[in-house]
Amino acid sequence: MFPIMEYKERIKKTKEKMALEGIDVLLITNPSNMNYLSGYDAWSFYVHQMLVVTLKEEQPFWIGRKQDANSAKATTWLDQKNIYSYTDDYVHSITKHPMDVIARVLDEKGLNNCVMGVEKENYYFTAKAYEQLQKGIPNVVFKDSTLLVNYVRMIKSDLEIEYMKRAGTIVEKAMKTAIEEINVGVRENEVVAQIYHSQIWGTEKYGGDYPAIVPLLPSGERTSSPHITWSDQTYKLGDYVIIELAGCYQRYHAPLARTLAIGEPSQEATDLAAVVNEGICETLDFIKPGVTCEEIEEVWRTTIAQHGFIKDSRIGYSMGLSYPPDWGEHTASLRAGDKTILRPNMTFHLIPGIWYDDFGIEISESFVVTEKGIETFAKFPRDLYVK
Repeated sequence: MFPIMEYKERIKKTKEKMALEGIDVLLITNPSNMNYLSGYDAWSFYVHQMLVVTLKEEQPFWIGRKQDANSAKATTWLDQKNIYSYTDDYVHSITKHPMDVIARVLDEKGLNNCVMGVEKENYYFTAKAYEQLQKGIPNVVFKDSTLLVNYVRMIKSDLEIEYMKRAGTIVEKAMKTAIEEINVGVRENEVVAQIYHSQIWGTEKYGGDYPAIVPLLPSGERTSSPHITWSDQTYKLGDYVIIELAGCYQRYHAPLARTLAIGEPSQEATDLAAVVNEGICETLDFIKPGVTCEEIEEVWRTTIAQHGFIKDSRIGYSMGLSYPPDWGEHTASLRAGDKTILRPNMTFHLIPGIWYDDFGIEISESFVVTEKGIETFAKFPRDLYVK
């Protein structure tokens, strides 16, 4: 947990945005946002749960499954009277729904005739949940507030940055493990097992947390698809392997990607890796407070265009605190048209890979914007690795 004053400052900033958008009550179902404002941390996001922030009350209140209420007591800064629960017969029921109980709690607290923000574009808030809320509190005006807290989260505190630096140290170890373990005849799943050990074991001073995304480890022709995980196939001479993974500490991430060749790489792969690396260096050197996301992407695009390459997708995104299935914050993207202005203590994953139909090269860096430029969370050479 963070100091209580830091949580209170986060609540204050959230309420300021709520007031600007005319929202009286904010219903938070994104577990990352719940953690950010309350400290709540448990693998309970597969059932319905919610954090409620109101303009009038100093503390938010949590509503969730009864057996998870003790998790709220153990991990949050909330008073016990601000923890509500529903019984287990509401879980996966076809005759009733947890939102029926949540609507009843909101009604009993007098929050039944107001403007209420909900996170509509959210892995954890279903169409059924929204329908049941509308039925239970019909006089409420619902407003989409999907990214309200996400944007508050974009500028990290110094302690959050420290957590991400620890995650960066963990990802260095995990990447080193991956490169050491990948060899001809070794099964992909064996390598991933060792990666997981490094990620969770962490360091002598602090342990690791489970990352929001599993290790992505495509090999051979499958490196043309960046989000393939692993199989029980063995590595072969001539394979390329993309390794994308993250260190995680207290839910804060530092992703990193590198590419490895088993055997002597082709000249085409060597040249492509050099172009990607040059583009990353030029892009990172350009970044400083005051530039926009689209200006950053333009530097990358201009640099690789000198070598005849075109990449038509985003090259990065804001990231940090997160739960499965994604470590991104879903706010700013490093791409054409995104006019978000970078400020100190914003954090991004720059991942400008280039993929052909039969192979790809992926090299990435996670970084924090400083007063004068950037600092990467990991200190790991950007070579095309060769075994």
